[in-house]
Amino acid sequence: MTHAPIDPVALTAALIRCPSVTPVEGGALELLARVLGEAGFACTRVDRNGVPNLFARWGAKGARSFGFNGHTDVVPVGDVAAWSRDPFGAEIAEGQIWGRGASDMKSGVAAFVAAAVDFVRETPPEGAVILTITGDEEGPGRDGTRALLDWMAAEGEAMSVCLVGEPTCPERMGEMMKIGRRGSMTFYIEAEGVQGHAAYPHRAKNPLHALTRLLGEMTAAPLDQGTAHFEPSSLQITTIDCANPANNVIPARATATVNIRFNDAHSGAGLVAWGEGLAARIEAETGVRLTLRSEISGESFVTPPGAFVALVAAAVEAETGLRPELSTTGGTSDARFVKDHCPVLEFGLVGQTMHKVDERVEIAHIHQLKAIYARALRAFFA
Repeated sequence: MTHAPIDPVALTAALIRCPSVTPVEGGALELLARVLGEAGFACTRVDRNGVPNLFARWGAKGARSFGFNGHTDVVPVGDVAAWSRDPFGAEIAEGQIWGRGASDMKSGVAAFVAAAVDFVRETPPEGAVILTITGDEEGPGRDGTRALLDWMAAEGEAMSVCLVGEPTCPERMGEMMKIGRRGSMTFYIEAEGVQGHAAYPHRAKNPLHALTRLLGEMTAAPLDQGTAHFEPSSLQITTIDCANPANNVIPARATATVNIRFNDAHSGAGLVAWGEGLAARIEAETGVRLTLRSEISGESFVTPPGAFVALVAAAVEAETGLRPELSTTGGTSDARFVKDHCPVLEFGLVGQTMHKVDERVEIAHIHQLKAIYARALRAFFA
């Protein structure tokens, strides 16, 4: 029996019409399970703590496998009145498809699902194709791809390599793929002093002086000069607050938040020790208590250039004419979890409108992306 190729644009539209704002499933994973099940994929819902996830495998368990990872959850639309089109309408106009998730990343999921289904139907490989799709990438991320990987480990399921379909191209289709990501961590800092009259500072302990001194030392010099695959690490102060309405009162308490995006010259634990060491010294010198709470969202990682990187880069170049830059820029993605399971790369669409009002993506690019994923599959199993 012959099957018509799956149209990735039509599948993108169907997914956009599913209002899957994190952590609501919205029908998106149910839709994909139907499409994949009809093509012979064994589909399993791996929900955890109310978070929806889907695992799908074509081929034998334990076989050499090519994996895809992505998410169907989206961020809230914000002010609906600010949109020129229905954010869940999936309207096609001006050569683009419009709606929340069009760029990030229902088009990417549709492209790899379409490529995978057509591939196993037309040229069944000796091996397996695995899809891991979560409904919790835009949220806390504790029960999404992590839950899928935990379940896979318990069930003896494994991907040999994995391609994440997040948007990776800044302006032109094909110009960039991600071979790693910076780590991300946050310091939540609290300074506790003694309240007093601003005219009598000797009777108080100003927490802001100690806090700003700590922040000054944190930002006085770059954390590093960059490494072979990474730009220099970035430390940014994102909040300072003491909730003090009076101009003549020294406050008793002040807080600040610091976010660090770090390269492979550092570890999260090393940066925590560095920050706590600075705070302990300044606390001893000022008498102001400085408490640091840290939250590490992910460690830095890199998939070194090699056979898998070359395979995906060649597929991108063949379909777009551009040799993609091998980048580690940007924020975090679920690749930070997959990297502990198997070699992982990221390639997807142009991401200029992701999370914005009137999110949209070019129709032609979705077809290109499906062709890139299909070419990568053929090359991997050749």
